[in-house]
Amino acid sequence: MTNKNLVLAALFAALIVVLSLMPPIPLPGIPVPITLQTLGVMLAGVMLGPWRGLAACLLYLALAAIGLPVLPGGRGGLGVFAGPTGGFLVGMLLGVVVTGLVARALAYGAMARMLGAYLLACLLGGILAVYAVGVPWLAAVTQMELSKAAMAVAVFVPGDLIKALIASWAAWRVERVWPLLRR
Repeated sequence: MTNKNLVLAALFAALIVVLSLMPPIPLPGIPVPITLQTLGVMLAGVMLGPWRGLAACLLYLALAAIGLPVLPGGRGGLGVFAGPTGGFLVGMLLGVVVTGLVARALAYGAMARMLGAYLLACLLGGILAVYAVGVPWLAAVTQMELSKAAMAVAVFVPGDLIKALIASWAAWRVERVWPLLRR
């Protein structure tokens, strides 16, 4: 990686940390709170692409793994990865790669097309890919049926759709003046 790519990865890791500082909103009946982490994952994927975005998420998760309180609620340490939210944390790695790959494949041409491509990338990577890892993990850790775990996290979908809209709009606006994805 070049120095520029390292700086961008560190910058987006810091952005995810800042978004994680929002106090988590606990929900009754499910051990996974509402957070803004996935907004950072979506932004990293659409703005940096799959590999620089992956570097940003890996750095963020490495900081959490060594015990720094960078996760929502000031949590950190390896134990968090063994808990019910661990799958969503690991799912961020798949999510940022999928988001970046879809954005890179589809975001070309007219600016309106780019906005649609970014939104699709955020939906597929930032929501579906993260849930594909997080929901089975949640079911396994809590000994809940997979269908019940999927129904439990359905409450997050409206908020995640809003995050996808925000991330795609923000990336689209930044792309107009500072194209990161094509570099």
